[in-house]
Amino acid sequence: MPSPRRLLFALAIAAMMLACTISIGGPSYPSERIPVSTAAIEELQTAIATALASGATSGEVTFFISEAQLTSYLAYSLQNQPQPFITDPQVYLRAGQVQVYGTVQRGYLEATACIILTPTIDSSGHLQLELTSADFGPFPTPKGLREALTAIVSEAYTGALGPAATGFRLESVVIANGYALLTGRIH
Repeated sequence: MPSPRRLLFALAIAAMMLACTISIGGPSYPSERIPVSTAAIEELQTAIATALASGATSGEVTFFISEAQLTSYLAYSLQNQPQPFITDPQVYLRAGQVQVYGTVQRGYLEATACIILTPTIDSSGHLQLELTSADFGPFPTPKGLREALTAIVSEAYTGALGPAATGFRLESVVIANGYALLTGRIH
């Protein structure tokens, strides 16, 4: 029979393990952290409103989205979900791709995830995101991941455009060096 001291020690260890999550790996976040702020979301909305106002006369609309703006939008969108598929998101806009890093938690286990999306434009001029790769460390890739990410990014895109989204036809998306350049026409 174990001594009361050993039993107490074992119970203390078990209680500490239950109170903590255990990191089980996955891809590493890039060393450069992107700040999350409501100011970045406001900057995005202002930039798009300005682009749409100037596009009202010319018909052409051009605007930039930064990593900080997209990361902030995603972070606040996920914060409002009861069970987000990732937490602590970081969005990097590099080499023609949208790279989304985040933390995935299942029970007491936690892993880092990396999702790579490639933007395309469909025949109607709408933004589409193709899932290029998904690494959830030792966890299986969640079902419906592509649809969930597409919905969030599309919501950011159409929500920022507001009422003009229905009359806006996207013509190009260029992603490089921390920015996405979107151009299109209002008709």
